[in-house]
Amino acid sequence: MLTRPFGNAGVAVSVIGQGTWQMDGRDDAGAIASLRRGLDLGMTHIDTAEMYGEAEPLVARAIEGRRDEVYLVSKVLPSNASRAGTIKACERSLARLKTDRLDCYLLHWRGGTPLEETFAAFADLKRAGKIRSWGVSNFDVDDLDEALGIAGEGEIACNQVLYHLEERAIEHAVLPWCEQYKVALVAYSPFGNGHFVNPSSPGGNVLKDIADAHGATARQVALAFLARRKSVFAIPKASKADHAADNAAAGDLRLAAAEIDSIDRAFPLGRPKSLPMI
Repeated sequence: MLTRPFGNAGVAVSVIGQGTWQMDGRDDAGAIASLRRGLDLGMTHIDTAEMYGEAEPLVARAIEGRRDEVYLVSKVLPSNASRAGTIKACERSLARLKTDRLDCYLLHWRGGTPLEETFAAFADLKRAGKIRSWGVSNFDVDDLDEALGIAGEGEIACNQVLYHLEERAIEHAVLPWCEQYKVALVAYSPFGNGHFVNPSSPGGNVLKDIADAHGATARQVALAFLARRKSVFAIPKASKADHAADNAAAGDLRLAAAEIDSIDRAFPLGRPKSLPMI
């Protein structure tokens, strides 16, 4: 599994990680097996959030005895993001995850609380050793500019955003901004939310042809395309161990320039637009 520097966090993190959104307890055994299989294959970046219901306790079970292998990320809801509220929310997440620290802690999306309060809490938590770095999620360029003005350069580890083949708006401005300031960009829902590219569509045929040439799958090609730039990480969710193994294989897939161009043409960038809230 390829690793690369995780923005300003200063550590190497697996390019393909594991998301847990909607991993809500309906199949605990399958989800735990999937996360553990992912760890076995080098997908050590595990992302969760207080909003995800039963996901944090489930992650705790999956990483039991393996905490030191994991780059563990969770998120605070905007409604809890006051200075005191952020600290309390983090402590609750730590308890649910059965760990003494998070490797990165994110503001889930921009809410009504001034960013100064949330970032002050992140600094408090970092000094206390409860988090090692912090970042943001669903931040557009205006939000990122404001965050940078408050925190200064070198503090924001990552920005986690929606990014998949049929939703590439972040490439217009958000991704270049993150690259300029050494902020990792983490792609959530990298297969789309609830559906993947239609295999019989022109784009689906392009993915199939490239996948066949590499002995890979269309989903692996999609992940490799998203992670083609050195600032990007992806966190697909897998509900079964074999799906986790399929995702992990994308971490070693290298696309040729001509293949990247073919995908780029098949899935046009589209016009700039505002990011969704979640």
